[in-house]
Amino acid sequence: MKTITPNIHPHLVGCNERSLVIHAHQKATLPPQQHQTANRAARLTQLFLSLPILHLENPHPAEQHPCIDWKNLYHHKETVPESPKEDLSSKWREIHGLLDWDNLLDPLHPWLRREIIKYGEFTQATYDAFDFDSFSEYCGSCRYNCHKLFDKLGLGKNGYMVSNYFYAMSHIDVPWWLQKSHLMDRWSKDSNWMGYVAISNDDESLRIGRRDIVVAWRGTVAPCEWFEDLQGNLDNLGDGDGDVKVEHGFLDIYTSKSESTRYNESSASEQVMKEVSRLVNLYREKGEEVSLTITGHSLGGALALLNAYEAAKAIPGLPISVISFGAPRVGNSAFKEKLCEMGVKILRLVVKQDLVPKMPGIMFNEGLQKFDEITRTSKWHYTHVGTELKLDVHASPYLKKGFNFSGFHSLETYLHLVDGFQSTTSTFRVDARRDLALVNKASGMLMNELRIPECWHQLANKGLVLNSYGRWVRPKRDSEDIPSPPSGESSNQAFVDMYTDYEGIVEPFVFAS
Repeated sequence: MKTITPNIHPHLVGCNERSLVIHAHQKATLPPQQHQTANRAARLTQLFLSLPILHLENPHPAEQHPCIDWKNLYHHKETVPESPKEDLSSKWREIHGLLDWDNLLDPLHPWLRREIIKYGEFTQATYDAFDFDSFSEYCGSCRYNCHKLFDKLGLGKNGYMVSNYFYAMSHIDVPWWLQKSHLMDRWSKDSNWMGYVAISNDDESLRIGRRDIVVAWRGTVAPCEWFEDLQGNLDNLGDGDGDVKVEHGFLDIYTSKSESTRYNESSASEQVMKEVSRLVNLYREKGEEVSLTITGHSLGGALALLNAYEAAKAIPGLPISVISFGAPRVGNSAFKEKLCEMGVKILRLVVKQDLVPKMPGIMFNEGLQKFDEITRTSKWHYTHVGTELKLDVHASPYLKKGFNFSGFHSLETYLHLVDGFQSTTSTFRVDARRDLALVNKASGMLMNELRIPECWHQLANKGLVLNSYGRWVRPKRDSEDIPSPPSGESSNQAFVDMYTDYEGIVEPFVFAS
């Protein structure tokens, strides 16, 4: 085994050099009472970043996988047609877990594989459209208007329409969970865009056998920073089910609101449930069968479970399924039992090497089932919910071997492994149709022989454009893509306008030496 000098691969939902710079700036502005928590999270972040990325000395890929034409591999992949859209109208209940996916996972049914990838791409959209740029005046928002979100991200043919966005905040100290601009609180100082609600159109509804409502939850920006915060106590949901408890940080993000905020006068919970209830009533009144599918990755997978629990209690008779990727544990045994009792169907996709699904409850989890009478109401015993489909990085001939925390947790890694998974006794699917290059969108997991750059996904020229005066500037968003009109001009507005108004710069801005 050979140890290579650690190389931190930036990842949209992992730790990266840019985020560390942002965090250093934000830490300096924290109130004294928050320093201790921030220091703990920073130490843990450093621990993960200090872990070397190990690549094993393997034989040449052509020797390991002689059936793969490595020389012409990527040319071959460019010619693969799209996966066909089968008519699921008579089988959609089984595909969405009526029988807990019995006999559909091993081997993986091709119809189910396609549905999993479809919902995974809905979740990936919450990352691809999120404004992570700390120098953007709209950092923490969605970069596109909801009516053109799918078209901008290449999902225009998926048969769904986005009906609404929702936002979340937190009242507890979750270190750097909110993405904020370095320049000013231009659009919101308290809230972040957290996802969207979408609805299947007429053609897609005919194919899948019902009107499908989708709620897609965005994951956290840096999971290694809230690792320590996931060791907190379980809290009661406060809805009359006294034994049901969930992790207090997840619950706070799901339910926090404040009248002083622009986007969270109502909580993420209230925003989502208002839109879901509206759509259910609208299409039930038309005599249509309606389903709810909730999806999320990482933190988003945890919030998806809370959303499913609330929806099942609020809307009787609504078929509800959750498809989550790399999600941590959320609640105790009573929470699990209640979800099962209400008929919520949950499919958890877990990569064997991913650490996040092992949190929280490393010591006290479902492995202690024989002590259930003692642990089910405790404040420190967690359990996973639903049916698990376990994936293995080592199964793919295209992925590097060794340890890569953010790469293992990447949603694109998950989707690649699902696309190639056939069964626990079969090799990786050679005719998998999903583009291999997507794996390296925000990681460096692909083998070098594929010649796909690491972390290639970014805005052209990192978002800068050349204006009519020959200066590289940050463009203003189209008016329809701005979260809402500014509430007022900032004292720094002249400075910001200098570097965002690509039509108005006449004289160059010169810094004093």
